[in-house]
Amino acid sequence: MRQMKSDQVVRQLRELYRRYGYNQYRMSKFEPYDLYVRNKSFLVSEDILTFTDADGRLMALKPDVTLSIVKNVREGDGLQKVYYSENVYRTSPMTRGFREIMQTGLECVGEIDLVAMGEVLLLAARSLETISGDYLLDVSHLGFVAGLLDSAEVPRDCRGALLKRMGEKNVAALGQLCRELGLDPEASQDLCRMTELYGPPQELLPELEEMIRGERMAGALAELRDVCALVPDGNLRLDFSVVNNMEYYNGFIFRGYLPGLPSGVLSGGRYDNLLHQMGRGDGAIGFAVYMNLLERLEDPGEDFDADLLLLYDDSTPAPAVIQEAERCRQAGQSVRVERAVPEGLSFQTVRKVG
Repeated sequence: MRQMKSDQVVRQLRELYRRYGYNQYRMSKFEPYDLYVRNKSFLVSEDILTFTDADGRLMALKPDVTLSIVKNVREGDGLQKVYYSENVYRTSPMTRGFREIMQTGLECVGEIDLVAMGEVLLLAARSLETISGDYLLDVSHLGFVAGLLDSAEVPRDCRGALLKRMGEKNVAALGQLCRELGLDPEASQDLCRMTELYGPPQELLPELEEMIRGERMAGALAELRDVCALVPDGNLRLDFSVVNNMEYYNGFIFRGYLPGLPSGVLSGGRYDNLLHQMGRGDGAIGFAVYMNLLERLEDPGEDFDADLLLLYDDSTPAPAVIQEAERCRQAGQSVRVERAVPEGLSFQTVRKVG
């Protein structure tokens, strides 16, 4: 299946989000550095590119879009639904140099209910489907994981290490850490089994019901079941190795994958805890599509500069050249008109007018 170019995907995603009533959100390339330094552990990369403006304030080229949106969307204005296509500035794990990375995504901020969660998950699925029908959308629920850790009385400062091993699907190391922390054998077994589970929700929900310990896990599983039921999609999978920082995220989280890419191209979830840390009482859920990863999917063999190159010479009447080019464009082709084939460019079709 031919993959679309990144700019084509961006245009189609924007149109998709507009059809669901989301408004485009535009923002500055930079924010006060203080916004990011207060929430460094929320960021994918802790490295931040800074500069001092003319007023002497320390500013940062934005490494994240979500923080900027939450900061600038006012509480109490009802449910705010926005989408964006913005560049962020992060270090590359390979070179440690800063890169400009395009993200397209959306945020829903305000009173988050089942409808809002279901719509965001549906839009995540439709976003992946826009790029390729052969995708997977893995879903998880931090409330279910946290409920199990609560029942086992796992100290707060030890949970990050457990989540790290769950995210790596390193069941052996997870079991070893459970034993070192003195977790009861049943809780350890459930945590390891939860990490190994992967499959369609309807197949795994009965097994997860057997793990329920207390109201928090019961409520989380009920919410997970209800949200997944709103997305009639055969590409949905449950995967509790999808974990995020519990300091900021809570509840429903998800990650999207495409064939040919080693890591997730879409990531999102509910992050009420971030808003609470910023002194707000509302909630939020959203996701981002990492457009830079899509460049790896583009087929260079079909990456033409134009669909059609129309050639003409002095014997060709100018009106005939213009009319033929316009006719082809109206038929949906991109057309370049030249006297000779330009060097360094490629075209799907080359022909002479007339």
